[in-house]
Amino acid sequence: MPVNVPDNLPAIDVLKDENIFVMPETRAIHQDIRPLKLLILNLMPMKIPTEVHLLRMLSNSPLQVEVSFLNIKNHISKNTPQEHLETFYRNIDQIYHQKFDGMIITGAPVEHLDFEEVDYWDEIKEIFEWANHHVTSTFYICWAAQAGLYYHYGIPKYPVEKKIFGVFPHLVTDTTIPLVRGFDDEFLAPHSRYTEIRRDDIHKVKELIIVSESEEAGIYIVMSNGGKQIFVTGHSEYEVSTLKQEYDRDLAKGLPISIPRNYFPNDDPSNKPRSLWKSHASLLYTNWLNYYVYQATPFQLEDIK
Repeated sequence: MPVNVPDNLPAIDVLKDENIFVMPETRAIHQDIRPLKLLILNLMPMKIPTEVHLLRMLSNSPLQVEVSFLNIKNHISKNTPQEHLETFYRNIDQIYHQKFDGMIITGAPVEHLDFEEVDYWDEIKEIFEWANHHVTSTFYICWAAQAGLYYHYGIPKYPVEKKIFGVFPHLVTDTTIPLVRGFDDEFLAPHSRYTEIRRDDIHKVKELIIVSESEEAGIYIVMSNGGKQIFVTGHSEYEVSTLKQEYDRDLAKGLPISIPRNYFPNDDPSNKPRSLWKSHASLLYTNWLNYYVYQATPFQLEDIK
């Protein structure tokens, strides 16, 4: 089934070129079906590529999904045209009384700051709290995963000596959890972060379950009992070129950055990177949509509590 998105969203052309079925909203309204309503809070500076990454992940489900975009009202985005934001994005005040089957909250390049130092932290807390009562299941990515764990459960983040950067092997800690149904015992996923959360802190919170972790990259997936909240510290949604783009960007800025691990063949940046994680990334989002959104949400959105 297609992903339903606003008419004229730039991601439509990119995804159609990949033979991904995307349905503009003017066509979708003529179908007699109740699509899942998803909200994406996009905190990334380059919002348009992030839209493509996430819509690509959501497109592999047989469920029809209607996607809306949210941004921070008190933060000016310098890397996305204002016209794009005004056309396709809303803020929390505009959707406050609505309810959604699912929500995705992206990462943000603010890891170097304590949570309380982020200039939109108060608004993020408001959105986290709002999601608890207006969304069936929320999927937190990278910085948002750490921020959500901190806000909801008091889990701290810790700086790491060297950036966790590359594609790392992970283990599934409990194969009976539907979120990882169909996963291999070991699978690969990308990470790009300067901070971590720790197992000992999570084990202190009875409501949390570690679903997957990596010997090299640490904790990967944590979920609350029942899947109301899914926390993913990596970037399974990344396309194959994204880590290279981040590596080239930091090199151009003269920043200290190592070659991303297990990414370029023979660890040689002159070699074209290979896609090693797409199948598990697709399965992660499909399982989330099926087991924690579609299977859990009430037919009437007003009944979400």
